[in-house]
Amino acid sequence: MEYFKSSLKSVLGTAPAGTQSTGADTVERLVDRLQSSSLLDDRRDACRALKAMSRTFRVEVGAQGMDALRQVLEMDRTDCEIIGLALDTLCNITNPEMFDEEVDKHGPKNKIGEQFTEIFIKHSDSVGLVLAFLEEFDFRVRWPALKLLTHLLANRSKDIQEIILVSPMGVSKLMDLLSDSREVIRNDVLLLLIQLTKGNANIQKIVAFENAFDRIFDVIKQEGNADGGIVVEDCLLLMLNLLRGNVSNQNFFKEGSYIQKLTPMFQIPNEMEDNNFGGWSPQKVSNVHCMVQVVRALVAPSAPAQAVAACQRIMRACGLLQALCDILMASGVPADVLTETINTVAEVIRGNASNQEFLAGVMAPSTPPRPAIVVLLMSMVNEKQPFVLRCSVLYCFQCFLYKNEVGQTQLVQTLLPQGNEAPSLTTGQLLCGGLFSIDSLSNWFSAVALSHALIENISQKEQLLRVLLATNIGKPPVTLMQQCVMLLQQGNKTQCKLGLLILLCRWTSYCPLAVKSFLAIDSSVAYLTALLSSQENNDDLQEILLQSMCALLIGICVHFNDDSVSTYTKEKVCNLIENRIGWEKFQDAIGGIARHEIYSRTLKHPQPSAKNPSELLLDHEFCRLLKSLEGIIIKSVIDANNENKNQLSVMNLPDNTLISQYKDLIREQDIQIQRLNQANDFLTKEKQEFEAQVQELRSTVSHLRDQNLVLRAAQANIGDGKETSASSNNLDLEKELQMYKTMIADLENRLAEYTHIMQQHNEKDKENKESDLESQLKLKIDELEKLKKDQEALLELLTDQDSKITLYKERLIELGDKIESDESSGELDTDDQPESSN
Repeated sequence: MEYFKSSLKSVLGTAPAGTQSTGADTVERLVDRLQSSSLLDDRRDACRALKAMSRTFRVEVGAQGMDALRQVLEMDRTDCEIIGLALDTLCNITNPEMFDEEVDKHGPKNKIGEQFTEIFIKHSDSVGLVLAFLEEFDFRVRWPALKLLTHLLANRSKDIQEIILVSPMGVSKLMDLLSDSREVIRNDVLLLLIQLTKGNANIQKIVAFENAFDRIFDVIKQEGNADGGIVVEDCLLLMLNLLRGNVSNQNFFKEGSYIQKLTPMFQIPNEMEDNNFGGWSPQKVSNVHCMVQVVRALVAPSAPAQAVAACQRIMRACGLLQALCDILMASGVPADVLTETINTVAEVIRGNASNQEFLAGVMAPSTPPRPAIVVLLMSMVNEKQPFVLRCSVLYCFQCFLYKNEVGQTQLVQTLLPQGNEAPSLTTGQLLCGGLFSIDSLSNWFSAVALSHALIENISQKEQLLRVLLATNIGKPPVTLMQQCVMLLQQGNKTQCKLGLLILLCRWTSYCPLAVKSFLAIDSSVAYLTALLSSQENNDDLQEILLQSMCALLIGICVHFNDDSVSTYTKEKVCNLIENRIGWEKFQDAIGGIARHEIYSRTLKHPQPSAKNPSELLLDHEFCRLLKSLEGIIIKSVIDANNENKNQLSVMNLPDNTLISQYKDLIREQDIQIQRLNQANDFLTKEKQEFEAQVQELRSTVSHLRDQNLVLRAAQANIGDGKETSASSNNLDLEKELQMYKTMIADLENRLAEYTHIMQQHNEKDKENKESDLESQLKLKIDELEKLKKDQEALLELLTDQDSKITLYKERLIELGDKIESDESSGELDTDDQPESSN
């Protein structure tokens, strides 16, 4: 007990004298009475008093009475009144919120309840005791037990989740409370289950298989579906917890025919014909928000494709998609509800041909009737509409075109001449209008939307090249690509340029004909290289992305270039990159997009995630395109550059084979010189060893000579009797001396021979090789210099000839002669123009 007092005092500080002392003493007497009294009535009274004091003196009651209250739960289970009082007291002690009565003492943000929760659950069976009391039907026990669990869960959610997960029938006891006829208990258990199922897939599965969906739908129906109160919202939040990201529960929901039960909830009467918002109360708006989130959890793009497709089919068959489209086209729907409904329709139709076709056939109740898609696009390019609504329309249109070849074709067809048909507002016209609007956000929306009609559809890229636009009266029409390049060059808003670059990158990728058309436009490449070669150090994200996209588009013009535009072949574009931009800067620019957080965020989900217009810079599908092309393009540009250098080497050095022979010869001579140097080192070492041996032998000979002299002197002093012996010793010494002399002479001869051979060989080889190399290299260098001079003279003649030919052509044109096109001139033939430009 003293431990609790001291530890909590250290955390909370010491309260002023007076009240604190009196309160602590009173609590101590009550706790002692609760523990020591043998009469149940006395213990009830003590427990009732502790409950009354637990709001004002929470710290004292918790520190001194925690063990006593747990003892009551264990020993007095049969008395509902004292159990209810003990549970209520524990609820006050662990309450995550601060009571008004204690704010002055401990402040409004003190985590007293969390600290007492940690103390309470240290006893392994504490939560089990509380769970057991849920089976007691008496309201005085069941409700405070439920509130106590809610407080414990709010304070230590992970710990309580694990405890309940391993408790026998723990989840089942909670689920049974959903059938309680007393609404307060039913509603509170809903709140507890919402907290309990957050972030724990195992508990989510157990709750789902405990018949949760049936019980939830029953409650929603009882409360009035979308028009119900906050209880409907709680039910939907619990359902959302069970479904979001949990594939097992999603399959169970689908196979249990629960999707069909969602349809009646979306069949909302159109009460807004007079634009009166009385029918959309704030609670109804919240309910519908939760309803569409449940639908989106089943068809989220991140979910397994087969499961999503199955749910999409059911939603179409059971009328859910129809009900969503009815809300979409209804009048008076609040903007935030309309936005979320559009996002939901988007994901219900995404990648499903049947559902996409269904949306294409939905007509808006307007005069004259218009397709729903057209009405949606009108909102997207209208700068007066809310930003989030415009983003949702873009997402819906992207989902409509996703893997929808028919829809892509129909969109491009609306941009081509339609014959004598009555004029009508089309998706293509709306996108072109948005593309050329003064609103940069409309430019971006329209360019990105149009780019989605070209995904994995080369034929539509080629068809789009035929689109002609009338600009000014009296002037010939221009192609859509020419207009896009012109807007890119003349625009002053970066967001608009980013959108146009997204469109152009998508258009030209995997389509050599589109690359040809882009390269044939005047100053198209020059603009990109000028922007990319700018040396300004700009930290602005939009400017960085702009340069990176320019680099990507140039790289696409290398990789998908068929060399049909003579002025911008692969070789010449690579020369521009090397001379104007630099290889290192070019590669760094292409990889620059992927280094930004906006790229990774956009890549995660197809839906635009920007919170305000200035953050809307990249598109999900463009990021996927960049991810797939980045490495390929860099490799292609490097390979093309290497090939270009090899070709230049062959052109500038006609005697390439001879140069190769020189290199081989020099390499061979280097090897021979290395070998000679090694031989020289070996012979030098051997010479040093011989010299050491000679020196040693000379020393030995000198020693023998000295001995010989000594013997000779000794022989002169010895008598005749010893003459024979001395003579014999002298003879032996002379023989040994002779022998050493012979060895010395032999070694000296060998040393002289080695030295002579080594010097002669080295000097001769070096002189011969160096002389030969110098003469040959000098001869070949002279030849190469002559060839270079001849080639420079030839190039000057060719340049002069081209200039004269151009001058003569201009004069002939002035004189009225017709000049036939020549393939070698590099100009586009009229047959190469799009069909509709004739």
